[in-house]
Amino acid sequence: MITIGQLARYVGVSIKTIRVYHDKGLLPEPERDASGYRRYGADDAIDLIKIRTLAEAGVPLARIRELRSATDEDYQRALGEIDDELTARIRNLRAVQKRLRQLAAGQPALPTEVGAHLEHLADWGFSPRWVELQRDLWILVFATHPDHAIALFHDQAQSLSEPALRQLFLDYDHAHDLVPDDPRLDDLARRIVEATRERYGPGSPPELDATSEIPALIQGTVNASSPAWQRLDTLIRARLRK
Repeated sequence: MITIGQLARYVGVSIKTIRVYHDKGLLPEPERDASGYRRYGADDAIDLIKIRTLAEAGVPLARIRELRSATDEDYQRALGEIDDELTARIRNLRAVQKRLRQLAAGQPALPTEVGAHLEHLADWGFSPRWVELQRDLWILVFATHPDHAIALFHDQAQSLSEPALRQLFLDYDHAHDLVPDDPRLDDLARRIVEATRERYGPGSPPELDATSEIPALIQGTVNASSPAWQRLDTLIRARLRK
């Protein structure tokens, strides 16, 4: 039989933690012996190891208390579910670790194919300003909507692979320094809307979650960098509503 301090050292928890487990009803508190000490046995140590392991796996104490009284079948099924959740968390943490290492290396936290695509933009005649803007916006999209981002990227990459559509993007880029009332913006807006309708028909282009505020944030960032781009966005929206 051992004291609470010895139990804490053997299992690798604090005395305070054991007392919390007592208070929460997870670990029965033994009676005091003739010397006034609470003595713990091997079964208590084993139970404490189980509780510590579940707690370290992120299982709430209330759930651990339920599992303590569960049938063996329910207990084993719960352990399987906890294992699956841990596997998913580990996978997500590894993805975060990869992005962290990319940041430490001065690389954008983007898939390889997106990085390669961004390098091609300069070869096609896009301005350094446009390439940098695209990099920042794709980082934002992939960070906030990783499940939707790749479909959006593939749609844009496919558009840029077509010379006529790529020219529209180039014209958009080069319109950055125009004055807002330049008539070339009206013509560009018309051509962009016509190309959009021809490409997608009555449907809509791929988009993020309908409740997401990211598209508005992205367009706001684009518009804020150029009065001409802001005017172009207004013209395009007006034409799409007709």
